Amino acid sequence: MKWSEISIHTTQEAVEPISHILHEAGASGVAIEDVADFTKERENKFGEIYALDPKDYPSEGVIVKAYFPVNDELEKTAENIQAAIKDLERYDIDLGANTVTLNEVNEEDWATSWKKYYHPVKVSDTFTIVPTWEEYDPSPEERIIELDPGMAFGTGTHPTTVMCIRALEKTVQEGDHIIDVGTGSGILSIAAAKLGAAAVQAYDLDYVAVESAQMNVLLNKTENVVTVGQNNLLSNIEGPVDLVVANLLADIILLFVEDAAKVIKPNGLFITSGIIQTKQKEVSHALEQAGFTIEEVLHIEDWVAIIARNK
Repeated sequence: MKWSEISIHTTQEAVEPISHILHEAGASGVAIEDVADFTKERENKFGEIYALDPKDYPSEGVIVKAYFPVNDELEKTAENIQAAIKDLERYDIDLGANTVTLNEVNEEDWATSWKKYYHPVKVSDTFTIVPTWEEYDPSPEERIIELDPGMAFGTGTHPTTVMCIRALEKTVQEGDHIIDVGTGSGILSIAAAKLGAAAVQAYDLDYVAVESAQMNVLLNKTENVVTVGQNNLLSNIEGPVDLVVANLLADIILLFVEDAAKVIKPNGLFITSGIIQTKQKEVSHALEQAGFTIEEVLHIEDWVAIIARNK
């Protein structure tokens, strides 16, 4: 069987939304080649647990690759992808070069080669993300989240996701009730469950994300805690809950700040990420206007996550 590899040369800022667009378009696998992964200084405690090969990375920026079966719809699919990526400019996302190329590959070539991009990654004090095909022997204090990037929205190693996991690690209490808005792969819901939450409601508007999250929840044996459903942000969702977490674009977070204030218990927490630094003040102001108090702001590269407490 023939497959087409669609490559987008873009920026680190655009990786998450472009990956989402590709998955939504039906990609059978996504790989990310980010030169920053190879050149940036690593934290002492966290980071990739493997040696990076410079031959796998572009000289600058990020290349996002996705794989689609070659058929009569491929040309239309590629056009729709390009249009959706171009539309990201409305959210002030820097697309960089935004060059798109197509290459034909054999199934046996891509089905295994893309896995070289994904290895165990320690992202916090206790959490390590492990691809399902990797053998990994955790230490007694580690919490493992297993993911299959072939079916997930990202691999859990993007700065916005990492900050959310670290924020959850700081804040989740035994027995908490939590809502995960825009769950994607379900990784944040799984992390919350492994931290002791009693119930997690995970929502996403995209049914593909819902299916992905459901599979990952089962894979991590957290189905007794995490319930996954299709929903538009917090529309028609009633609380109260102890905590809401949302790893989304800043402009989307701004759409439901007041709804979050209504479903979060007094003194409960709202963790938001996916916020580029230039949008931090705008999001912080909206949170404060809705009655939240900013407790902590986390930073990784050009991204921020905000931990806010409800009045």
